[in-house]
Amino acid sequence: MKYIVALLGILVVLGLAYLASNNRKHIKIKPIILMIIIQVLLAVLFLNTKFGFALINLFADVFNHLLAYAGSGVSFVFGGMANNGEQPFFLTVLLPIVFISVLIGILQYVKILPIIMKAIGFLLSRVNGMGKLESYNAVASAIVGQSEVFITVKKQLGQLPANRLYTLCASAMSTVSMSIVGAYMTMIEPRYVVTALALNLFGGFIIASVINPYTVKADEDLLIIQEEKQSFFEMLGEYIIDGFKVAVIVGAMLIGFVALMAGINSLFDMIFGISFQGILGYIFAPIAFIMGVPFSETVKAGEIMATKLVTNEFVAMMDLTKISGSFSSRTLGIISVFLVSFANFSSIGIIAGAVKSLNEQKGNTVARFGLKLLYGATLVSILSAVIVGIVL
Repeated sequence: MKYIVALLGILVVLGLAYLASNNRKHIKIKPIILMIIIQVLLAVLFLNTKFGFALINLFADVFNHLLAYAGSGVSFVFGGMANNGEQPFFLTVLLPIVFISVLIGILQYVKILPIIMKAIGFLLSRVNGMGKLESYNAVASAIVGQSEVFITVKKQLGQLPANRLYTLCASAMSTVSMSIVGAYMTMIEPRYVVTALALNLFGGFIIASVINPYTVKADEDLLIIQEEKQSFFEMLGEYIIDGFKVAVIVGAMLIGFVALMAGINSLFDMIFGISFQGILGYIFAPIAFIMGVPFSETVKAGEIMATKLVTNEFVAMMDLTKISGSFSSRTLGIISVFLVSFANFSSIGIIAGAVKSLNEQKGNTVARFGLKLLYGATLVSILSAVIVGIVL
């Protein structure tokens, strides 16, 4: 039965993407099928094999050590604030982002990350039927972040047509940056975080290939990576400040969104006898079902999914941890994978703002197709969850 539901889920996702396609005659079927097969194989590898289990344990151990190192710095500055045995979210989950941001900066500075991103991007371009720039950008987005990635390709922004710019932005919204992966792992199981990272990379290309198909000519596919010349300590200072900005911004958004959601829920409960999230749960329940969530759990799962869309993934993950005991392990895995992406309304402003800071005209272009970006990125999350539902 789960395979029938999964097939239905894949067809629904591709069908919804097809409805929004801007060039249906140019959709390339072969790369899409190949990438879906790769997604299934990756899900089997990470979730159903000893080798995959060992890889994820290694990945989790690395981040556990990094978070422990980060904790030393946080404790030095904020020691005593949690002396009642409590673990403030900002200190334990968000501030370690600063240290991981520094590590990313160092790996960028010594040219290790650019080489890795270019190599993986080149290999992906042989599979996805898209350009090297699009493939590089997807990998880079998953490492340096959805706004920072545009700095590395700012020389090309002014020359990119709207269709290629859409794909770059779609990749940035569909993935998550490595700097906050550790934060996710404190709230959901590492194996689902790692699996989502891999699936979303290919899912972004699958959905973009349907919504926004095009062919890149060889002479249009120059890959020039912008690298600013800085001293080592200038770079350290920049990445430390950038990491702290991310932590503070996420913290501020959580304060605002959690408070707003609590107020809206209370108002709806008072007027209609059901919370706002409860209403959204019923709306998203059919989507949860085609993702493979058992029917009895679809409404609760739909609430978590809707929360992620209208607020952000952190708020949804916090809500998921509170009610995780009411979900089966299968549902918990499917929803966890769905949550690992930047597909929410606030990301539209973040991406449009990042591009606009580098090229005002292109930033306005991004703002115009912002809702279509969110639509596509949400389909990527649904597709990844459907694939995981096949193997759980």
